[in-house]
Amino acid sequence: MHPSRSSCALALVASLLVADAPLHGQAPTEEGRTRVVLLGTGTPNPDPDRSGPALAIIVDSVPYLVDAGPGVVRRAAQGALDGEAGLQAHRLARVFVTHLHSDHTAGLPDLFLSPWVLEREEPLLVVGPQGTERMMAHIRDAYLEDIHMRLFGLEPANDGGHRIDVRDVEPGLVYSDERVRVTAIPVRHGSWPSAFGYRFETPDRVIVVSGDAAPSESLVAACDGCDILVHEVYARAGWERRDPVWQRYHASFHTSGYELGELAARARPGLLVLTHQLLWGASPEELLQEVRAGFSGAVVYGNDLDVFR
Repeated sequence: MHPSRSSCALALVASLLVADAPLHGQAPTEEGRTRVVLLGTGTPNPDPDRSGPALAIIVDSVPYLVDAGPGVVRRAAQGALDGEAGLQAHRLARVFVTHLHSDHTAGLPDLFLSPWVLEREEPLLVVGPQGTERMMAHIRDAYLEDIHMRLFGLEPANDGGHRIDVRDVEPGLVYSDERVRVTAIPVRHGSWPSAFGYRFETPDRVIVVSGDAAPSESLVAACDGCDILVHEVYARAGWERRDPVWQRYHASFHTSGYELGELAARARPGLLVLTHQLLWGASPEELLQEVRAGFSGAVVYGNDLDVFR
């Protein structure tokens, strides 16, 4: 979304967001029905402790993924081993893509095929900005030999889990079922003509995920006192040591700690979770200090497999 379109986008978001009342269905338990699991908090940098950008919003035992960075299926498998049944491979059947940068999408072939091999029977739903349908068509074409061998060789593969239900969408309500409503939020991400954050309304939580984004008023409007805001961030202290060409890039595509603190103060989340952290030599403590300079609420420096309720 270009800055000149920001006022239109805000009006669109405001018109599409509905009240925060719980969805119909069984009453929340004492612990709540909704969990947020960080499946990858990394960046394009190959940090062995951080998989590529991805998270799961799990309602009861149904996961709704945002992005599919490298390592997404294996991180989910670890979460399942840690006791989160909603992350079992055969349940991974819905993903909402924020934008088409490779660090957010390189895990899509794995998400498409591995859960099918592990007995997912339903098609993979992929929702994203313009270009998502074309990307998934190419991914499927690239693996036609594999699909053919699993279907018609000796392996007992089902004929449903290799299929894809892919949708290019515009900002607004993009998905709903008895557990969740999902709204695509237009965000500013440098040169990308279309990049999204997402707002999830579940029976007991409202969760907003920024995706990769420069400071975006649309996220303030989408959160507006939400329970959890998961937002990308970079350390201004590290940014100041970068080359001017990289400073220009990151300032256009991403959000500094100071900017995020100011944004969160107006968005008023119950909990702010930092992800996709770019430090460039700064410490996590320095980054948290930057955020807290503008935001007095609860802030967590996210790590892979952190769980929030």
